Amino acid sequence: MAPARKQIRIDVISDTVCPWCYIGKRRLERALEQRADAIEAEVRYHPFQLDPTVPAEGADARTHFAAKFGSWERFLQIASHVAAVGAAEGIPFAFEKATRTPNTLESHRLAWLAAGTGRQLDVIERLFAAHFVEGRDVGSREVLVDIGAAAGLDAEEVRAALAGDAGVAEVRGALEEARRLGISGVPFFIVQGKYALSGAQPVEVFLQLLDRAAAEA
Repeated sequence: MAPARKQIRIDVISDTVCPWCYIGKRRLERALEQRADAIEAEVRYHPFQLDPTVPAEGADARTHFAAKFGSWERFLQIASHVAAVGAAEGIPFAFEKATRTPNTLESHRLAWLAAGTGRQLDVIERLFAAHFVEGRDVGSREVLVDIGAAAGLDAEEVRAALAGDAGVAEVRGALEEARRLGISGVPFFIVQGKYALSGAQPVEVFLQLLDRAAAEA
């Protein structure tokens, strides 16, 4: 009889408009696939906002990134490096499709809602794909309703929740907790509540961390 798989909890602090978080998600998934016979992981995503100053209604992407990087063209030059890394992970980044830079509070609320249904990872994947591949505005509640429905959530329940204040306090509390922990960049991974890893590290680094955690589980 094969030995029972070790139960491992992985908490991921991430923003839905962070390209390296998307890459980090892929690399973590690849590492978990390589340890699928030995480890059963519970992965839970928690919010972070790279730029909480973005207005609630979002901002024009070209204007936003031109101000941040000097010009839209300069932003695309920088993004091309990220796109090349993403391509190696099977992510077809299409930064040029973006028309809006969203405030990510609403998308984090959707992820919070999905966490209670077992569909959070699917929602996170769809949020990343919508923003980075399809160029959709993940600050739009209707876009978020569509994403939630595609992941199996009830569309009307999502619409009603986002129209109210469901998850607002919880998301803001989690954002404050990340600040309290001194997390200043994402993605940030915490394994078993004790081992931390910052950044979209190579798969080999994730494997080392998983093996260490499993040995002690």
